[in-house]
Amino acid sequence: MNSAFCRLLLLAVLLVPPAAAAPWPGWRGADGCGVSTEKELPLNWSAASGVKWKVALPEPGNSTPVVWGERIFITQAVGHERLVICFSRQDGKELWRGGANNVAAEPTHETNPYCSASPATDGERVYAWFGSAGLYCFDVSGKELWHLALGEQRHEWGYSSGPVLHGDLCYLNFGPGPRAALLAVNKITGTVTWRHDPGPVNVTMPRNDGFGAKDGVVGSWSIPLLIKAGDREELIMSWPEHVLGYDPRTGKVLWQCAGLNPLVYSSPLFGEGILVAMGGYGGSTLAVRPGGSGDVTETHRLWHELRDSGHIGTGVIREGHLYIQNMSGIVECTELRTGKRIWKERLKGSGASAESWSSPVLVGDRLYLVNQGSDCFVLRASPEFEVLAHNPLNDGLTNASPAISDGHVFIRTHAHLWCIGK
Repeated sequence: MNSAFCRLLLLAVLLVPPAAAAPWPGWRGADGCGVSTEKELPLNWSAASGVKWKVALPEPGNSTPVVWGERIFITQAVGHERLVICFSRQDGKELWRGGANNVAAEPTHETNPYCSASPATDGERVYAWFGSAGLYCFDVSGKELWHLALGEQRHEWGYSSGPVLHGDLCYLNFGPGPRAALLAVNKITGTVTWRHDPGPVNVTMPRNDGFGAKDGVVGSWSIPLLIKAGDREELIMSWPEHVLGYDPRTGKVLWQCAGLNPLVYSSPLFGEGILVAMGGYGGSTLAVRPGGSGDVTETHRLWHELRDSGHIGTGVIREGHLYIQNMSGIVECTELRTGKRIWKERLKGSGASAESWSSPVLVGDRLYLVNQGSDCFVLRASPEFEVLAHNPLNDGLTNASPAISDGHVFIRTHAHLWCIGK
């Protein structure tokens, strides 16, 4: 091979742009259902091996990282600041931070630090909600493009529902609390396109979540979900006592299904033509076929479990089965069409707590699950229970869910942001 040809070959290689990293643009990935299309992902690691980098975080936080290209974004409280912080995926170096300053303290639960709502990005802009401080939009270089004051959001347990992006709109569950509403905001201008107020919660179902009907201990921390039902798009939202399907362009209510309890933590989940919605604290679970009109409780609801395990995280669906980790750290496999429980197993880690607030991620036939003791388990997503790996980080409390991008697993504990992989 002559030297001139070698130089041409080298030039051709250098001119080929690197493959773009697969994004993880929101709390539950690209489709909002916790499914990754990754082919090569690490199976085994520990705090001492298999870690590309970790960076210390200034304060505890529960939000999940989102990833686009060479940037990672998290929401983070620092004193009276409510921030988005951007890191380099190459080495974890902080690139920028921005947000709201001098924010007055708001009510929240001690287990729910400020800025628990995860951000969202479309690769050009980053969106974050900071409760009463408002909804913020930045470009990916950190320039604030707009922020929208939405007034007071007030609940004794705080907030945690992050924005969802679709087309030219940003959807937000502005709740829970007396002013709870579902909003659609123009992504470019920051103006409200439509707003749906679900009204006051009138508790009609017998409470099975261990709480009385006192004021305040009701509400939804759920994140809305975009789905395709037949030939139409629907925006799904889990409210206290029922789940609703909206026209995402206009906010018109298309259908509603009853059966949830008055406390809703988990977000709706869709797969294989079936929608699953769950309450929290020993609350109810239901499965419904979307695409209906009006009250579909009797016509489209497939099954209803009145007293189920307490769920804060949201599950994943694969090949006719629903997989979810409940608050006690027990993983459940349920038949999607019937609600029949296939298996239920407790995961025993090495951390201080085996409970879980996180949501699993499905990668091929593997489930990646994190517990509060910063253990990450990898299970086979199968009707036969099988643990493939147990990966302890020994890094204290962890309530965020894994984020998956381009061969890396990103895990946010209260102490650090971790990048796992090559």
